[in-house]
Amino acid sequence: DTGPPAAPTWQLTVDRDGARPHRITVTTWDHTPETGPPTRRDHLDLDLPQDRPLTLPGHRPGLVVLNDQDLTYAKLRLDPTSWTTATATLATLPDPLTRAVLWNTARDLVRDGELAPAAYLDAARTHLPHENDLAVTTGVLGFASRHVAGVYTHPDDRPAALATLTALCRDLLRRTEGLSTEDWTRGQGGAHRTDAHPGLRLVAVRHFIDSATQPATLTAWLDDGLVPGGPTLDPALRWRVLGRLAVLGAVDEAAIDAELTADPSATGQEGAARCRAALPDLDAKRRAWEAMFEDDTLSTYLFTATAQGFWQPEQTALVRPYVHRYYQEAPALARRRGAALATAAGAAAFPAYAVDDEALALGRAALAQDDLVPALRRRLADQLDDLARALRVRDRQAGAATG
Repeated sequence: DTGPPAAPTWQLTVDRDGARPHRITVTTWDHTPETGPPTRRDHLDLDLPQDRPLTLPGHRPGLVVLNDQDLTYAKLRLDPTSWTTATATLATLPDPLTRAVLWNTARDLVRDGELAPAAYLDAARTHLPHENDLAVTTGVLGFASRHVAGVYTHPDDRPAALATLTALCRDLLRRTEGLSTEDWTRGQGGAHRTDAHPGLRLVAVRHFIDSATQPATLTAWLDDGLVPGGPTLDPALRWRVLGRLAVLGAVDEAAIDAELTADPSATGQEGAARCRAALPDLDAKRRAWEAMFEDDTLSTYLFTATAQGFWQPEQTALVRPYVHRYYQEAPALARRRGAALATAAGAAAFPAYAVDDEALALGRAALAQDDLVPALRRRLADQLDDLARALRVRDRQAGAATG
């Protein structure tokens, strides 16, 4: 008689780079697809470096979340089983901070070239329409729009990326429709119907606008002054819609002037400058560039708005000659106009969508100049680091596609 079988156990080993000690919280979750969402099992604190593997009772869990609750600074990687479970169940995990940790892990995988940008967008398309937490939704959509679709995705693949973003925003809008405009404006009401933060609808509206590729829906919203189901388009949303229509070539300067007449406020002035610079027209780009880099009369706010409109992912070929000019003219502008404009020139006016070796070489040559204004130097250093990262991500994806 050999006695009863031994109770099952599993071992937890955490590998890490670097020498700084960490204390992390580890949470484990059981998951059987047939039984629904994951269920929490173990919750323990772990000091790193770990001297030896931990032997824990039970079968190997379906999901092991390192640094749950985000208590230390760490970049995480999951084991293959946990990653598979996470990508299948992310929207159903009950704790929003756990979901945020996993979304941040996915973000870092994309940034390091280990997860395809399209795979991140597919995960967002699957899970984000069911997300209830405003901070998680805002963070994921912001990264997906600005970084994934904007700079990590090759221009040939951008239409598909934008289609994914608009589809998930439509799902969020459907989920939150039927509430009064006043409720959305007050940030009240509706949560009892969807168990979701009411601000989710406004976030979805904003990102739908930014990723739209067909002007018909946006034109209808602008004409009606209303998103069907709310909210009413306030001046900020009207300018956002008009800005996207300008990028798409669906409005002209007369429409921009008419909107400015209706809203001559500071917000209106900035919105008009942004829209005019976004028009896909050589003459519009020339005038915007001269206003930024030659006229020297724009305020910091109007300079920033003009720069934001000027560079658009859809217009990289149109503005290609200005990439070289930027590195020639930005240092002189910063010396003439001081630290505030230097910061704006290094941030909003940086040609972030020119993701290629030539642009990176131009930027590094500019950064090597001895007489750069410190405010511009700091911004350029950060921007060029981001540009190099985007180039690595694209190169790895191109290599994976051909390999």
